[in-house]
Amino acid sequence: MAAFQQEIHVKTIGLIGGMSAESTAEYYRLMNQEVRSRLGPLRSAQLILHSVDFGPIAQAQHEGRWDDAGALLADSARRLHAAGADAIVLCTNTMHKLAGTIAAATPLPFLHIADPVGEAARAQGVRRLGLLATAFTMEQPFLKDRLAQAHGLEILTPDAATRAEVHRVIYEELCQGVVREASRTFYQQAIAALQSQGCEAIVLGCTEIALLVQQAHSPLPLLDTTALHAKAAVDFALA
Repeated sequence: MAAFQQEIHVKTIGLIGGMSAESTAEYYRLMNQEVRSRLGPLRSAQLILHSVDFGPIAQAQHEGRWDDAGALLADSARRLHAAGADAIVLCTNTMHKLAGTIAAATPLPFLHIADPVGEAARAQGVRRLGLLATAFTMEQPFLKDRLAQAHGLEILTPDAATRAEVHRVIYEELCQGVVREASRTFYQQAIAALQSQGCEAIVLGCTEIALLVQQAHSPLPLLDTTALHAKAAVDFALA
């Protein structure tokens, strides 16, 4: 009984997942692995997951119906709040375009995916970062501006043709659990091109990319948004 009395209070994290199921599974694995490493071999994270159907959301993305997607994810946040979550983690980079809408849906803290990336970059002493992500994330300002304005980072993206292929691989392969060596080679070429432009590190700015590219595949340090976001969620839960 004394051991139980000494336990710290662990907060419950609400995960908005399913975008895609492949990367949501990584969040679950990484968060439980982090809790075990800190609290002991039989410990696990206290999580509530609301996993959405990605098909309609992906269609809304590509049709520019962001308000429709935002309404679905705001509803997901409210469900997590009602279920007893202490904070919201949105398990996708692209839908952070709607971070304000989702965060406003409940009074819970919303743990933004860009912030642990910015903190990790500063800790490593790197400032000029290459960004690989969906076309939405690479071409729209929602993630780049937060990294630049809140964390003082310079963000570069590949050329248009490379962006299109990086995007295609994410939706047509990685979100479907397909990992191809040819696609890994293409991403390595994209990293090399960003390195030639003076990038000091690469942001894996889509939660599926780490399924394809790990540190052994890159000459530059990788800032994996999935792993950094999951760790930040555990930091909050155990604070």
